[in-house]
Amino acid sequence: MRPGRADITATSGSIEIDTPRGSGRPENSMVFQGDSIFPWMTVWNNAAYGLRMRNASASVIKERVGHYLDRTGLTRFADYYPHQLSGGMKQRVSIARAFANDPQILLMDEPFSALDAQNKLLLQEELLRIWDEQKKTVVFITHSVDEAVYLGDRIMVMTAQPGKVKGLVRVPLPRPRAIIELQKAPEFGELVHRIWSELRDEVDRARDQEHQQAAHEKSEAG
Repeated sequence: MRPGRADITATSGSIEIDTPRGSGRPENSMVFQGDSIFPWMTVWNNAAYGLRMRNASASVIKERVGHYLDRTGLTRFADYYPHQLSGGMKQRVSIARAFANDPQILLMDEPFSALDAQNKLLLQEELLRIWDEQKKTVVFITHSVDEAVYLGDRIMVMTAQPGKVKGLVRVPLPRPRAIIELQKAPEFGELVHRIWSELRDEVDRARDQEHQQAAHEKSEAG
């Protein structure tokens, strides 16, 4: 076992999702950190993939895919292939595909971390607009404290390895949110400071664990 790592045995708990029988809706859809769209499919076909996999009707596919391509600004790129798109546009395709599939829960694993600041801001705003329309449950993983406060209603602060929930911070900022204006609000700065204060010790611990691990591997190699 590497230094700083530990096996964790589940104690108790459960997750329940209220999915009506016969609804045909998937429990979740995923938006990954990296490029996850199919390179041999057009923007339209990528966005329609989840619906086709669960045998949605042609009319439903046309309506939902058309709607989310419009919401993500991709309508005129519907016939493009991924190699013709920028990184930000590819992530918009992933978001359109996830929302078009109409999941109960949307899982997003650092979906904007590889983008430049301008594209990140645009996609954050687009995600907020789509969320305001659908009100879906979104589980969003991020290392950015600012991003967590921009987007979230409840923020779970995690410890260093082994990862555990250190605290739960509620975000009382009103919606709809305009990110640029939100930065000026005193409440925003207070929340960022509070969360960073909780995280700072964990960041230092993670660094110490990395150093210990590197030293351990070096001694074994030598």
